[in-house]
Amino acid sequence: MLHHILVVDDDEEVREGILLQLSDTRYTILEAEDGEKAIECLNDNALTVDVIICDVRMPKINGVEAVAYFRREFSGTPVIVLTGFPDLDLAVMFMKEGVVDYLVKPVEKAKLIETVEWAASQRTLFSESGK
Repeated sequence: MLHHILVVDDDEEVREGILLQLSDTRYTILEAEDGEKAIECLNDNALTVDVIICDVRMPKINGVEAVAYFRREFSGTPVIVLTGFPDLDLAVMFMKEGVVDYLVKPVEKAKLIETVEWAASQRTLFSESGK
């Protein structure tokens, strides 16, 4: 089964790096350069997004605002926060909001794949339970 991952990061190199890290897996990557584009992608896309990987510091709609929107409007879609600026208070807040993991850039390939796999399995559970 093919899964769609939405990668939301204003740094094109980070998006390309994630694409490369996940290229030999079963995931198709959709990209958005900020929260605004991610929201447009989710609202306009006929595809089901199985996992969202989201940066925190971005222009227009930042990661905090975007994650709040994703959790409210797409509550069955697991969200992974990936940031280059770790902040313990922010990490705790995100985890309380239901984010499945809070990763710090650069993330090792094995850790990213493991986290995405786990998150995708949660999406399956959400889907089967009707959430």
